[in-house]
Amino acid sequence: MSYGVVIKVLGNLLTVEALLMIPSLLVSLYYNQYDKTAFLSSIFITGIVGFVMSRKKGSRKTIKAKEGLAIVAFGWILVSFFGSLPFVLSGSIPSWVDSFFETVSGFTTTGSTIVDNVELLPMGILFWRSFTHWIGGMGILVFTIAILPTLGVGGFQIFKVESPGPMPDRIVPRVTDTAKILYITYFIMTLLEIILLLFGGMSLYDAAVHTFGTVGTGGFSTKVASVGHYDSSYIHIIIGIFMILSGVNFSLYYLLFQGKWKEVFKNEELRLYLGIILISVVLIGLNINSTMYKNIGLAFRDAFFQVGSIITTTGYATTNFDKWPTFSKSILFLLMFVGGCAGSTGGGLKNIRILVLFKLIRREISKILHPRAVIPIKTNGNAVSNETVAGITSFFALYIFIFVLGTVLISLEGMDLVSSSSAVASALGNIGPGFGLVGPSETFSSISSMGKLLLSLLMLLGRLELFTIIALVLPKTWRNEIF
Repeated sequence: MSYGVVIKVLGNLLTVEALLMIPSLLVSLYYNQYDKTAFLSSIFITGIVGFVMSRKKGSRKTIKAKEGLAIVAFGWILVSFFGSLPFVLSGSIPSWVDSFFETVSGFTTTGSTIVDNVELLPMGILFWRSFTHWIGGMGILVFTIAILPTLGVGGFQIFKVESPGPMPDRIVPRVTDTAKILYITYFIMTLLEIILLLFGGMSLYDAAVHTFGTVGTGGFSTKVASVGHYDSSYIHIIIGIFMILSGVNFSLYYLLFQGKWKEVFKNEELRLYLGIILISVVLIGLNINSTMYKNIGLAFRDAFFQVGSIITTTGYATTNFDKWPTFSKSILFLLMFVGGCAGSTGGGLKNIRILVLFKLIRREISKILHPRAVIPIKTNGNAVSNETVAGITSFFALYIFIFVLGTVLISLEGMDLVSSSSAVASALGNIGPGFGLVGPSETFSSISSMGKLLLSLLMLLGRLELFTIIALVLPKTWRNEIF
């Protein structure tokens, strides 16, 4: 492994992070908030460390698989560590563990918080807190690739490790061009939602902050009641629509731009994703209307919003869904595992993996009836390799194993099974709120420091698709051999 290359790229990454703190500083200066000194110090510290690291000379310029693995894993840990500086230095979140938890939750687009009353925080801090969603949504390393083409041909190793889903592909031949296309789409969606929320009566500040949490599928809000603070069906529907759009594979938007409409609408993962949303909204809407709501329109509005929020792993709330009937809560709990589409900003298992698993089950049933038959698994008309199928099944097994183990460990906090399991499912799926003691009207502040560090690790595991972090701790990763 070329440690020089790793250190140099990580230094560039921290330099980019320092620059990305500047908008939050400008917000603090504009509103004359007390956190401006904290941002100045954070930018200086992060920038200096990044500059020194970026001066490191490597033995080669290309990035191979091992380096890509180390850069992505250590990159997310470093940006979370330095990203927590504004919280600590401003005194908004004095505890380093709490600040690290909040920052990891932001960058991984989880949205879990330890802040009991966010409305007491200064506006610069609130902006940075939500801006981390926007940065982490598409991936800060993908952003770095987009603006630092000096990474060269090895940049695909970073893109491949960081991209969510089992089959990361370039949209166009050059990975830097792919990154730029993704971010142009990201910018357009961000700008469009901000404009639409302004029409709904939101201030520019609130519209921007909530848009960061929507397109990044994060869920941090400036209000204690989250999006429910805005008693506006227009705002709820706009945010709900953009949450669902952000859970779609972003490469499909590029196909739409090229006029390949049929190819998009025939995409099996997209159809499964939209089908699950439709069925879930209908079932929950009917259930809560018959038991709690007197207005079927409001019932379906809240069902639409919360289904979109949970399956895309955004975590916004318009109502306390923890008070919904068990049937509705069970559906939402299952959606925590489904997640968005591969290549989206959403977390969870991803719909493409669910699709392949269903087809694998169907194939095994068919082989009982026709033992000699050779039945390939296909998605969108293309055969899925046995290697990919094996990777998906092992990912699913590991995901469930980590979920069970995490639930057992977090239960040492003294929480009930519903609270423990939903807290772990929320962290691993990068969702935000759970049920019970970590429900939409609660925070994670009561959990111990060790519990918060465990949940932070689970958030990183979920964001980096499990294997990246696990492979990092294997001894052979660090041996000087061709990987």
